[in-house]
Amino acid sequence: MSRFVQKNSKLEISYNAQSKRLLDIKLSQEVVKNFLDRIRKEDISVQHLEYTPYERQVIASYLDEEVGNEFGNMLRDIVNDRETGGFTIGLEGVSKDTDEYVIFSTAIAHLVGISNFDSMTGKYYARFVVKDTDASDSYLRQAYRLFTMHTDGTFVNEATDWLLMMKMVEENAVGGESRLLHLDDWSELDKFYKSPLGEHKFQYIAPPSKNVQEVVFRKLFFLKNNKPCICFIDQFAYPETIEEAKFLKALSHSIESDKSVIELKLNVGNLVVLNNEFWMHGRAAFEKNPNLNRELLRQRGHFYE
Repeated sequence: MSRFVQKNSKLEISYNAQSKRLLDIKLSQEVVKNFLDRIRKEDISVQHLEYTPYERQVIASYLDEEVGNEFGNMLRDIVNDRETGGFTIGLEGVSKDTDEYVIFSTAIAHLVGISNFDSMTGKYYARFVVKDTDASDSYLRQAYRLFTMHTDGTFVNEATDWLLMMKMVEENAVGGESRLLHLDDWSELDKFYKSPLGEHKFQYIAPPSKNVQEVVFRKLFFLKNNKPCICFIDQFAYPETIEEAKFLKALSHSIESDKSVIELKLNVGNLVVLNNEFWMHGRAAFEKNPNLNRELLRQRGHFYE
């Protein structure tokens, strides 16, 4: 049994029904209510969090205090633990206000680490909608095709240690689950990791919508605590030889077809946090519906020093 599994008056931690790699954290409604009441009493808005970075850590401390002062340490331990590296958590139906979803997710994120600047939105987080039609230059908002698995932060120079994804709104949506794969469950990891191209620095260039002009070279695999980690996205990799291109295509196909891939079920108002160095993520296709409407929130960042 995981050392994190527990139950008390403030929270319950159990294994996710779909994967023993993920932990489900269920806060008591009283904890969530007390946290939100304090936010409302101090009149802390999303705009205030956008404009005043230290307030993001201050509200994280409020949630930490409400649950118990080891809560943040435990979240960081979970995300850093190679055996797990991920958890789900939500507001337990206490609020349906999407601004309060942003505030709650900000508190969780800043117990884990510091959110990076998101160039796509010009904020520390991104909210984006997936609808029936799309004219963007990446698969992020394209509802009816597979969004292939990848890690975030490939085309920026800053560290992207963790990723938070929250379901904000969902209407007329069938499908579109987050597809996840823990690196240690990938059956062909050794085949690709031990290849001569496994440590090659591939070139990444972001499309215009990402608002990032730099060209980045990153190793495909790297070691951390003597365990292989990965940095990869198929859309923005620019290999320099045919051999490299075929290698990346084979790698992507292997990941997508692996039997250990899970399609995570997540309710509105819930979020998942993953270690971005050994969890890969993507999205299944939605079923066609002209009234499809899903809004997601993303934060990604680095651990505290």
